[in-house]
Amino acid sequence: MTPQQWAFAAAVGSFTLLAGAYLFQALGYPPCTMCYWQRWPHMAAVGIGVLFFTFGARALAYLGACAAFATSAIGVYHTGVERKWWDGPSSCSGGGGLDGLSGADLLAIDGPVLVMCDQVSWAFLGFSMASWNALFSAILVIMWLIAAKNLPSRG
Repeated sequence: MTPQQWAFAAAVGSFTLLAGAYLFQALGYPPCTMCYWQRWPHMAAVGIGVLFFTFGARALAYLGACAAFATSAIGVYHTGVERKWWDGPSSCSGGGGLDGLSGADLLAIDGPVLVMCDQVSWAFLGFSMASWNALFSAILVIMWLIAAKNLPSRG
């Protein structure tokens, strides 16, 4: 495969993981705070992919790898919080308070859904969505690095 194909596949991979996250949300699995954190680097990787096809710069491939690494690292952290290996943010873990919720929110029958970061809402083969994101995003890091390494030198 060419470097452009590797980068395209990596950007499409981030887009696909994002689409999957939004599909699960539409199916009734609301995301927690850390789930949202994992989405931002994927959005960046998709944008970096578009820039890569415009400019083809090695630095952009490395930025794509950094974005994929960031979401993978957040996924590993989130997995550890879910498995109680370490504490998560107090705002979305078992010890968290009600920060950000108003009295009206607390009294409303159809108020906001509070999703805890330390609870697994869906798992497949023993892996949560955060775990799958960490794994697939690590693969995307490798794909971005292959694109960067195989990009011909200019000049």
